[in-house]
Amino acid sequence: MKNINKGIFMALAAAMLWGVSGTCGQFLFQKRGISVEWLMSARMLCAGALLLGAAVVKKDRDILKIWTAPKDRVKLLLFGILGMLTVQYTYFAAIKYSNAATATILQFSAPVLIAIYMALRHGHKLSLIEYISVTLAVSGTFLLVTHGNFHAFNISPLAFGLGMASAVSLAIYTLMPVPLLKKYSPISVIGWGLFIGGLAISFFKAPWNYDGVWDSYTYMNTAFVIIFGTLIPFYLYLNAVHLIGGQKASILTSAEPLSATFIAVFVLGLSFQLIDWMGTLLIIATVFLLSLQKKKVLS
Repeated sequence: MKNINKGIFMALAAAMLWGVSGTCGQFLFQKRGISVEWLMSARMLCAGALLLGAAVVKKDRDILKIWTAPKDRVKLLLFGILGMLTVQYTYFAAIKYSNAATATILQFSAPVLIAIYMALRHGHKLSLIEYISVTLAVSGTFLLVTHGNFHAFNISPLAFGLGMASAVSLAIYTLMPVPLLKKYSPISVIGWGLFIGGLAISFFKAPWNYDGVWDSYTYMNTAFVIIFGTLIPFYLYLNAVHLIGGQKASILTSAEPLSATFIAVFVLGLSFQLIDWMGTLLIIATVFLLSLQKKKVLS
């Protein structure tokens, strides 16, 4: 139970940091003219280099060992590009062409996609609690961000396509590194994944070719996106996947819009209505349901 609770906490912490990061990204794109490509190359290269540096300090042997097996090399390269880079680029691009709330809602099709994939690919049948958890997570997120108004999704086809692509990418990102995490340390897998993704996007926009308007707010938001929106949450999330599984970790990331809403309430003065609290309670209920199921299995 200690590892289960630790995994739940890590997934929730990662989700909340991502929620704040999305808001910071929206500010950089729409208020300071920073390009998505530049932010991706800067954040991934910096965060990846820092994690790999930490692995060297810790004398983690997996930092080089992961490259010795040909199949694992291919998996790592695919994870860095199709998983790590794609999930971040599509999500932040959706934010640029809409907003952080809408992009988050679209991305939260991922838990459903993962559940369907698990059922079709591995013959895994979801339990009643897992079905309820998925429903609560998606419903709570929808209520929290849209207030139950379907007509609130006034976005362009491009933004919608990017949002759905981010959902598919999140599912791939969640499931793809599982075999690697069983063999190698998370810090090496995540560090290389970030660095590989950063190198790939750098061919389109190198980090030294910066754009936009730079002032103290630009520096602060950029630093937050790199450290608290990339380095820390990706490490926490993949550790959570290792501890509680990709399906449950992805459900718990429904706390992501929750953190963005709290910022709007306490910093921007947004009115928090009854339906907002309803969405919040639905999301929190997911955590308790998953915990109860784990207790039952272990008992």
